[in-house]
Amino acid sequence: MDGWTLLRAALLVAVWLARGQWALEFRHHHYEELVQVLNSVHNMCPYISRLYSIGRSAAGRHLYVIEFSDNPGMHEALEPEFKYVGNMHGNEVLGRELLIQLAQFLCEEYRAGHQRITQLIQDTRIHILPSMNPDGYEVAATQVFWQGPEFNGYLTGRGNSRDVDLNRNFPDLNALMYYHEKNNGRNHHFPLPDNWEEQVEQETLAVIKWMQNYNFVLSANLHGGAVVANYPFDKSREPRIRGKTTYSATPDDNLFKKLAKTYSYAHSWMHRGWNCGDYFEEGITNGAGWYSLSKGMQDFNYLYTNCFEITLELSCDKFPPASALQREWLGNREALVSYVEQVHHGIKGMVYDENNNPIGGAVISVSGINHDITSGVSGDYFRLLLPGTYTVKASAPRYQPSTNVVTVGPAEAVQLHFYLKVAAKESNPNKKHPGERNPLSAKPLPALLGPR
Repeated sequence: MDGWTLLRAALLVAVWLARGQWALEFRHHHYEELVQVLNSVHNMCPYISRLYSIGRSAAGRHLYVIEFSDNPGMHEALEPEFKYVGNMHGNEVLGRELLIQLAQFLCEEYRAGHQRITQLIQDTRIHILPSMNPDGYEVAATQVFWQGPEFNGYLTGRGNSRDVDLNRNFPDLNALMYYHEKNNGRNHHFPLPDNWEEQVEQETLAVIKWMQNYNFVLSANLHGGAVVANYPFDKSREPRIRGKTTYSATPDDNLFKKLAKTYSYAHSWMHRGWNCGDYFEEGITNGAGWYSLSKGMQDFNYLYTNCFEITLELSCDKFPPASALQREWLGNREALVSYVEQVHHGIKGMVYDENNNPIGGAVISVSGINHDITSGVSGDYFRLLLPGTYTVKASAPRYQPSTNVVTVGPAEAVQLHFYLKVAAKESNPNKKHPGERNPLSAKPLPALLGPR
């Protein structure tokens, strides 16, 4: 951030602090204004927030995240990590403004002592990235400024400053997963291709590094151009045939539907189904069942990390007028909070050795669900599950696996800890087979440019 931006932000914060409040309006915020608002929120709630950058855009703008936690900057064992990402497509701007409003709302509610938000911040580490694509936003906003929102092009500002669609820019792990699925291979944390860092844009690289540094459990990616909660997989298992779509379920399909419905039914009108001239039953859709999309962010989250992510299409207009922002905030506010609360369902616990030392990287498997997750570096794990009874196994190299049966209810996550004994001799159930490689090299088909 340059000195002039810092000075402007500091002066604005000083005025707001003197008043004991800030006058955040329902309007669009350019990059410098976005930085000012995030700084002001942090300064109003310094003990429960932290402002940090995960990197820079292709044009050099910081990708700022504001974090909310009772111990900002620290991972606390058994406290799940959650993230919201907005404005991935630069011309889809409602998510950016909603996340600015959400940051202010969390701060205000905590300062007022409201129990629901206070509890949420005490029990959750929430990360909010209002704009993944600040460069594209400035392109779109400039056109709107000169020509009006009704002239905002469907693609103007969609990509980054190099005109690359960031939601078609993540490493394609679906093809690898679909291959292993047919051959009873691995089902989680698929390896990235060689030289992947050279194949993605700076914004994509920053987000992947962010995922590597934080053990995110749940996430949502905010878009525009439709009104629907979209869940994985985005990429079809079947070859693309023009005019035909094929539902592509994850092993956690029922859970993803529940997550999507949580947002849809808490939203003021998404669940009605009819929006923007389209109909989606209950306001949700499988990504590939809508249209197939390769190299998207939500599939990448599921296949590379422990994180479950859905994509939220939130407005018919990609760049709605400022006069519509208050109504949109009121329509989304409860849904934004309710969705964060879903991170506290399922099971969670610690994986220890016989001396109570935490084991990081232990594999947590649930019988009947062909998708494993792993414990974090501090030994804690989080496995989102629907209510039911499950057989759960924890395993790690050089240790004997341990299995438990647990019943999950509809309320908060059940704690289930594992204590692993050292194996008689080294075994690694997750060891890669010699010569294992990606056998797929099919020529990619042209990308479809739908809202996602």
